[in-house]
Amino acid sequence: MINYVEGPDVMITENDGIFVDCKFYHTGETIKNLEPHRLFPKSGGNKYIALLDSEGEQVALIRDTADLLPESRKVIEKALEEYYLIPRITRFIKMTDKFRVWMWTAETDHGILTFEVRNHISTVKPLYDGRVLIKDANDNRYEIPDYRKMDKRSIRMIEPKL
Repeated sequence: MINYVEGPDVMITENDGIFVDCKFYHTGETIKNLEPHRLFPKSGGNKYIALLDSEGEQVALIRDTADLLPESRKVIEKALEEYYLIPRITRFIKMTDKFRVWMWTAETDHGILTFEVRNHISTVKPLYDGRVLIKDANDNRYEIPDYRKMDKRSIRMIEPKL
């Protein structure tokens, strides 16, 4: 049975970064360290948010964050924003290759980041509109909004990987 979370039935508070605590008013129960996850990360927006416990089991489901109390909605949306943070790459600084493992250093909208890419064939996805999605060796995601608009040096670095 799915435990649906709705407006006045629950108070959701911040815990640490991407974790939240939920106090269910109808049972008096408080569950700590829940991790909100979008069931439909690309298309769902702030609808159908699963609350997972430390074992990865779904404890509850939020149908729509708009139905939550305003304070709870802010907490959930902040946790989701942190969890689904995708830095946008504006230029590449360096790419090095050692034994088919690439270390990439890039300037992003969140500062300069260095990450490891193990298999660019399956982890660098060019899209029709010039966007490029990259998943690093730690499953972190990055986006190039339009690689064709990058500086010439960055284009020369990324094009062989597309």
